[in-house]
Amino acid sequence: MPRASELKRGVVVDIGGAPHMVTQVEAKSPSARGASTLYKIRFSNLVSGQRVDESFKGDAMLPEADCERVPVQYSYLDGDHYVFMNTEDFSQHSLDRENLEGQFEYLYEGLEGITALLVEGRIVGIDLPQSVVMEIAETAPGIRGASASARTKPATLAGGLVVQIPEYIESGERIKVNTANGKFMARA
Repeated sequence: MPRASELKRGVVVDIGGAPHMVTQVEAKSPSARGASTLYKIRFSNLVSGQRVDESFKGDAMLPEADCERVPVQYSYLDGDHYVFMNTEDFSQHSLDRENLEGQFEYLYEGLEGITALLVEGRIVGIDLPQSVVMEIAETAPGIRGASASARTKPATLAGGLVVQIPEYIESGERIKVNTANGKFMARA
C-alpha cells in the first residue's frame, strides 16, 4: 500500500472499490508549525472515466487496485478508437480518445514502451514512456548562430502537439519530448 506522499502520475489505487489512476499530484506545505503536508491528488476513475479530486495527509495509506500491467505498442487509429497491440501475446485492445486525455498527442504508429492497464482483461488506461521522439511538422525557419541564445519558438509536432523549441531547430528534425510536462528535452 503506497502512502499519499509516494504517489506519482500513473499509479493505480483502489477508492471505494473502483480502480483510480493518479493523473496529477500537488503538494501543499502548511504555514503553521507542526502541521503535516497535504497532497491534493487528481484521480481518474478507470471504469467510469470520472475525475475525482481528493486531499490526503502525507502518511495516509491507499490500497493498490487489482489491475494488470502489460507492455503494448500503439498500432493505429480506428475512427475515434486508438488500437494497441500487446507485445507479449499480440492481442489487440482499443481505447477511446476521451480515456487518453492529454496523452493521444504523443502517440504515433509503432510507438513502443507503453504500459497498458487492464482491469478484468479490458484496457482502461495507458502509461506513456518518460519521453518520446517525434518529428517537427511545422515551425519558423531556423536562425543561424542562435545556439548561444536561450530564446525559443513554437513548433507543431506530427501528432498536433505544440512545444517550445530552441530557435536553431528546423522543420523535419526529430526531437525528444518529455511526456510528463510536454517540454523539449533534446534533439534526437
